[in-house]
Amino acid sequence: MDAIVLLKEDHQTVEKLFKQFEQAGDRAYKTKRKIADKVIEELTVHTWIEEKIFYPAARAAVPDTTDHVLESVEEHHVVLWMLSELAGLDPEDERFDAKMTVLMESVRHHVDEEEKEWFPQVRSALGRNRLGELGEQLAAAKPDAPHDPLRVPSAHE
Repeated sequence: MDAIVLLKEDHQTVEKLFKQFEQAGDRAYKTKRKIADKVIEELTVHTWIEEKIFYPAARAAVPDTTDHVLESVEEHHVVLWMLSELAGLDPEDERFDAKMTVLMESVRHHVDEEEKEWFPQVRSALGRNRLGELGEQLAAAKPDAPHDPLRVPSAHE
């Protein structure tokens, strides 16, 4: 599978979870906890495979996007810390929904930049065959990716 297609599918999965969270009732605490836990898992795995495999390959192929990669890693850092805080936060805590809302805004901004500005450059530079190889590497790495946001390198950088 094409690496960019795989990453976009991850983005779509997370966006569906965000919409479910937004549609849950104000007092749907158990539902919101389950959704948040799934968001934590999905984003942690996604971030790890991007940083370990995709970003280095893309940065090497498109040196002009180094600034984008560095900014993305910083955005990951913020998101990972928010995920770690959400993991330990009671869904009835008054900050839970607010924290989730800020997380969703951050992730949506990150995805928008990635998909509209950066992915087209990477696709052009890497080509179909290399993106296919990277996609296979990304898919193969998912089962071994950490599920704890603080185990992703950018959480500590």
